Amino acid sequence: MSAPTVPSSLQIYNSYVEDPIWQRKFTIIWCSGLALAVVVSVPSLILGLRNGRSLKGIAGVSETNGYRSAYGSDGKKPPPIRRRSRRLVGAWNALISPTYWSPPKLGLNLGQIIILLAYLAAVLVCIIKDVSLISNPNRAGFLALAQFPVVFLFATKNSILSLLLGPGNGYEKLNFMHRMAGRAMFLGGCIHGSLWIRNHLQYGLPILGPQKETSGVASLALLCIIVLTSLRPVRILFYECFFVIHVLTYVAFFVTICYHTIYASPWIFPPLALYGADVLLRLLRYRIKDATLTAQDDQMTLIRVHNCDDGWLAGQHVRLRVFFSNRVFESHALTILSAPPSHSCLTSPGFLLAARTNGDWTRALNNYTRKEQERLQIDEKPDVDSSASVQVMLDGPYGGSSIDLGRYESVFLIAGGSGITFTLGLLDDIIGRCVKLGRSQGERTRKIEFIWCIRSFGQIEWFAPMLVDIATAASDNSIDLHISIFVTCLCNPEAVPHIPNSIVTLSRPSVQGLLKDFISLSPTSEKEGSIEPRIDESQEWRSSGGGVAVCASGPESLTREARNAVARLGLTMNMDVGGIALHTELFTL
Repeated sequence: MSAPTVPSSLQIYNSYVEDPIWQRKFTIIWCSGLALAVVVSVPSLILGLRNGRSLKGIAGVSETNGYRSAYGSDGKKPPPIRRRSRRLVGAWNALISPTYWSPPKLGLNLGQIIILLAYLAAVLVCIIKDVSLISNPNRAGFLALAQFPVVFLFATKNSILSLLLGPGNGYEKLNFMHRMAGRAMFLGGCIHGSLWIRNHLQYGLPILGPQKETSGVASLALLCIIVLTSLRPVRILFYECFFVIHVLTYVAFFVTICYHTIYASPWIFPPLALYGADVLLRLLRYRIKDATLTAQDDQMTLIRVHNCDDGWLAGQHVRLRVFFSNRVFESHALTILSAPPSHSCLTSPGFLLAARTNGDWTRALNNYTRKEQERLQIDEKPDVDSSASVQVMLDGPYGGSSIDLGRYESVFLIAGGSGITFTLGLLDDIIGRCVKLGRSQGERTRKIEFIWCIRSFGQIEWFAPMLVDIATAASDNSIDLHISIFVTCLCNPEAVPHIPNSIVTLSRPSVQGLLKDFISLSPTSEKEGSIEPRIDESQEWRSSGGGVAVCASGPESLTREARNAVARLGLTMNMDVGGIALHTELFTL
């Protein structure tokens, strides 16, 4: 006769058997969502592999034996537009365009918010489903441990995930999930720790003393330090302190959590593997190079890195460390503002970076450069525009644009302030590919609107020579390029340099209005407040449904306005123009 079965209602809940099951369920949920995102990105990945964009820069910048400096355009016309495929692209972009909408202050779009809410819901369901947390608070602790792989997968700069999601999906685009997973770990740790402390107080058990309790309290304290010092105000105001504290505390957290529970070990190894792979790949990307610094004024410093001819895409950025004064241990992210010399339109092509004075490091760099330039001019010739020579360390490149501008008939580039470093590189790249390389990769771009929003006329001089070079290269070829500069400060308008086919306007633009006019090609007559009227000689040009690419870079307010503009116009215009693709660049701490 078989032994009687104890009813499930009377069975004692075995946390160490049941809770790991919910860890695995949670892991299956987020891995399934990740797999879906990878599947959706397969077309972009395949296209990136075909044209070499996906693997570009994976081994760092490189030096070649030379580059073509003469124009090589063979007059090749843009390839024909495939109507059916473009309508499918337009339908897909119309479907996802509402996800670009961004509420103020959050720094996230609707698509990211939906992902975060779904992730948080999965965490909460797995924590509270079929368990009494007050009497069995271990479930929350087990789910906190399950966050380890997510935290590190979305934090490392060199992640296999960035490669699988296609070009333009670097760590800076995925970091919002890293922060969410860290907060979910903090939530689970707080629930687990606070309820255990409550139970110990209720039954008169010691909170400190035994190894398990002491290591648990230490782990929770370290987790609190990690989360609180990672808040945005702390990161912005005390970034160097934040970085040091972050590294030291998560190492200590790893040690204490392993002392606290033997069930932490399986969840520690994946983060260690991810971090080890990141360090290894980062070693492959490190370069120490000679460079020259040129101070445009007391607000902008240009950095030309020598012997870097290839290994990056326009719009990518590097972590730069300049060996000067006592700042050798600081590195900062700067966008590469030029295309590779093989097809750059600049008179002096190369690896160019720009550092806007916006903090202690950039201010110190600008002061050092100006002092060195003054010293060199005194020691050599007063009329020579000398540049300060330094050595730099590069880590990268990373990031870049998620859309290939050459696939679109119309391109709309808008930047605010120093955000021009991103859009200027894209402009140099697409003009060079069409003009110098003769559309060798099937580029179909025909019309480009380049917009720059700045606070004063003096800032135009920062990049005026480069804009002149690019506009000159495009003027006699099959690309209709317009440059619009919007200035919000009434000061010295006589200092505006001449840039071919450009207009300078004293106003703050409406991104939605500019984009709508660009897509609909409504006549652009003389605008109120313009320094000179635009003479648009291309009003006979009409879109043939080749799609519109929109790239925005700059302050959060501008990129949010660009996302909202595409979200509104995408629902009504995507099908007509063959799809509106969007990429925004907002590098924040």
